Amino acid sequence: MRVLAVMFVVLAACGPITPERAADRCEERARAAQGPTFGGTVGVNSNSGGFASAQIGVTADALRGRDPLEVYDSCVVRLTGQPPIRPARLR
Repeated sequence: MRVLAVMFVVLAACGPITPERAADRCEERARAAQGPTFGGTVGVNSNSGGFASAQIGVTADALRGRDPLEVYDSCVVRLTGQPPIRPARLR
């Protein structure tokens, strides 16, 4: 019985994606195609004192110079088989 429940959950995760979820996921990918992303953390704690970290991320789409809007459109079509339901919001 437990095996059937696990199989059902796995199969449900492989099912069709909603157009809204596809748009959200593809907007994230299109934003990443706009160029490198930067992040950092600085802090202090009572056990070890100060700490800092930095992150730089770049995607293959950004390295290739792909248009973020084209990345969005092709991503949505790949995930849903349909054109996007809304324009990309790429802040």
